[in-house]
This record gives sequence, structure tokens and C-alpha cells, in this order.
Amino acid sequence: MIYLETMGYYSNQRGSQRYPFPFNLFYPNRGNFIGFVSNLRSRSVMHCAVRAFRAHSDFPIECCATWARIPGVDWSDHASFWRKGYRAFMVTDTAPFRYRHYHTDQDTPDKIDYDSLARVTGGLCGTIASLAAE
Repeated sequence: MIYLETMGYYSNQRGSQRYPFPFNLFYPNRGNFIGFVSNLRSRSVMHCAVRAFRAHSDFPIECCATWARIPGVDWSDHASFWRKGYRAFMVTDTAPFRYRHYHTDQDTPDKIDYDSLARVTGGLCGTIASLAAE
């Protein structure tokens, strides 16, 4: 299962990206990438998707397979698939770790970077087609 979480906010500004510890020690501090996130059981399918995304897009991507108890890793609907034993991963702009308007009345369409979102969407279309062909 591929879960598409918030994906429209990007920033090249230093300090625009935050993470929970320990990820803040080794992931970039600019929110200019799309993230693929999975639990450890789903890492192989997520890594296949990351390779496919890179083959179909030059948009910056970061990925992480880790424990679900790390803050943010299981905050979305993909976690319910994990609990039922399915492999799943989330594709996200990292939502509240980057976007201060997440789930507020200030979360409006003018905040979306439509050019970047189009590049991500194109990469995801190629990714899904590649995964379906395997």
C-alpha cells in the first residue's frame, strides 16, 4: 500500500525542515524533498519504489525505514495497514515537521508549490507503473 500524505509544500530555506531525534542529526534541514517512509517490515518494497522514483524523476527524495514508534512514522493511514500485516509506506513532504499551517485554517491552496508537486506527481506515476510491471 502506498499512502500519499501531504505533498505540496517545499522550501529551499535553511531551517525549513525539522525532525524528531535522532533524524535531525543526519537528514537535511531544507524542506525541498519528498520523503518515503516505512516500517522495517516494509523497507524492501519502499526501496523498490525509491529506485523507481529516482528513475522517473530528478526531484530530491529522502527515505527512511524505521520503527513505527518514532514520532511521525505512524501518524497516517498507512499504519492501519501495518497493524493488519500489510506492507505499506508513506510518501510525504513531512507535514508538521515542515509546514507550520498543517491542519489549521491557514492551510490554503496558495501555500502549495504546484511546480514541485507536478514533478513529484510525475515521478509517482512512473513509480507506480514500474511497480505494477514487476
